[in-house]
Amino acid sequence: MRGSFPAVVDRIYFGRAIGDTATIADSSWRSFADDVLAPSLPNGFTTWKAEGQWRRGDGTVGREDSFVLEIVSRRGEEDMASVLERIIHEYKRRFHQESVLHVRTFGVGKF
Repeated sequence: MRGSFPAVVDRIYFGRAIGDTATIADSSWRSFADDVLAPSLPNGFTTWKAEGQWRRGDGTVGREDSFVLEIVSRRGEEDMASVLERIIHEYKRRFHQESVLHVRTFGVGKF
């Protein structure tokens, strides 16, 4: 089907740092994608590596490598919120993460 449709874009930023010294390996991310993302998101998704930077509360600059997950779905389809909450929870549990950033935007998709 071609044309425009009302879309929801969910983007999730998964940090790779574990404490001050460890990093989540590419192979661990691939296992997470195979074990958690693929079964949870059967209609598809996109991921990529990213580098983040922010100013900490004490004024110093923080940097962290991350993985980004993006899902585009039609507005009105199954609500992705509960699916994404489970994905975030599992990432935090599996990789001992304090937080994961989730951003949701609304727009128009076009094929």
